[in-house]
Formats: sequence, C-alpha cells, structure tokens
Amino acid sequence: MNLIFRIIFPRKFMESNKKLYSNLAIGTFKTHVPEEKKSWNIPYDDYCPSELSFDHGKKPWADPIDIKDKNFAPRWNDADGKIDRRSHIGPYKIVDGYPLNPLGRTGIKGKGVLGRWGPNHAADPVVTRWRIDETRSKVVGKRGPILQFVAIQRRDTKEWAIPGGMVDPGELISATLLREFGEEAMNSLEMGEEEYKNLKNQLTDFFEKQGVEIYRGPVDDPRNTDNAWMETIVYNFHDEEGSIVGKFDLKAGDDAQSVKWIDVDRSMKLYANHSMFLEKVVERLEAHW
Repeated sequence: MNLIFRIIFPRKFMESNKKLYSNLAIGTFKTHVPEEKKSWNIPYDDYCPSELSFDHGKKPWADPIDIKDKNFAPRWNDADGKIDRRSHIGPYKIVDGYPLNPLGRTGIKGKGVLGRWGPNHAADPVVTRWRIDETRSKVVGKRGPILQFVAIQRRDTKEWAIPGGMVDPGELISATLLREFGEEAMNSLEMGEEEYKNLKNQLTDFFEKQGVEIYRGPVDDPRNTDNAWMETIVYNFHDEEGSIVGKFDLKAGDDAQSVKWIDVDRSMKLYANHSMFLEKVVERLEAHW
C-alpha cells in the first residue's frame, strides 16, 4: 500500500529554519519520476508523491496554503484581477480543483515553496557585453568572439545564475527586469534616494529599448511541483560597446551573495536551465560557445 504524506509548514517555522527551506527549494522531498512517466498522458498507477506546502502568510504575492479555502476562488487560465494565472504556452489542465504542471509530474504535490498555485511568473535579464583585451578589441575563442554576462550567486543554493525575479501583480515586464537587475546586481536596495534615481535614469533607456526576447514559457525549476511551477520571460540586453552597463561597478544585493561578469561557455554550470538561455543568446549574437 502506498502512503501519501502531507507536509504543511507554518510561516514561523519556515522563517526560523532557513537552511531547511533552502534544501526544500532544491527538491529534497521529491520522489524520483522516470523520464518516460513524467507526462500526464502516460498512466502511472503507482504515482503517490508527498504533498508539500509552505505558509507565506498574507503576502500580496502568495495564495492561501489550502487550495480548498472557501475564500479562494482563482480564475485559472485567465487574468485574475492583477494576478496573471495564464501560462505562456496555453491552457493547463485543472483536475479535482488542482492545476497541473504543463511540464508533467515532478515527484511532489502541493504549492511547495512557491507563492502561487499554478504558474508563478518571473522575468530574467541576460545582460551581456563582449570580452575585450587591452587594445579594446574583442577576444575571440575557438567558435567566435567571447561574450560575458552578469551572473549572480544565489544565497539559497550557492549556484551561479542569471539575475531575475518575480513579476509583481500588475507590473510591466520591463519594470521587473530593471528592478531585479538593480536589486541583485547593483544592490539598489541599499542606495540612497538620489543615488538610486541616478542609476535608474542611466539604466531605464537601456532596459526599455535594448531588450530582445529570447524565451517565454515554463522552466524546469527545482521549486516546481505538480501544482505550482515557474514560468519566465527572458530578455537579452546587449551592451555592444560596453559603455552602459559595462561601465558600472557590480555589487551583490537582495537574493544574491555575489555578482560578477562571467565568460559565456558551454562548460558553465548554472542554476536550473539558465545555460539554455545563454545558448540562445550566443546563437543570436553569433558568439563563442
């Protein structure tokens, strides 16, 4: 007989157990799902994963921990007030009141550590420049000129990643991209009002006019569950002359413990599927990979 464990962590417990929270975020409690069984279209009678949900309290970015809450009536696959519950790839299934991850089974049910049931929307800016030598010429690798991108080291998993974060309800994607880059790669949260205003003035035009969309859709994120998952829109912001973002001193902030320019190469080990996003940028700019 298969047993299903339902794990509900209250907010105070989560806040006082950061290490456990971090471990959960990378799938500690997930059961293994064979690749050939991940699709919901494939029968899997023995599939009985545990259910895991964290209570984030009454945060504006969080749904109730109990999807059956009588006061919770989400409009699945639709704009739900300022909350966008649509997937970038089209309608997802609702079974017994639960949204199903369009990427398939994950090995765990519930809301996990994510804020929302169903899609959780993020935006990720891939900020790039060319690597240059002392003569200010592009450094060329075996397969083309070498790109560099702004990478952050995440506080939770210690992995290197593209800076980015969640889209606030009603927020424009361009605003999310600028805000997240400023917070994680420039430590804008610690700036004074005048310093932040100056930074924002210098970066706004770059982020509003230079971005090229390279990906839109669900991502294979370690926080995903069967009923809650990450989706993102990824933009490449390329500083061709290195005179805009390239001139700033990077300083880690918010969810980042470190930040630096990293050479783009196929051997990189990055968080989740961020390497896939970099490969798309390489194809666009015909750079070394």
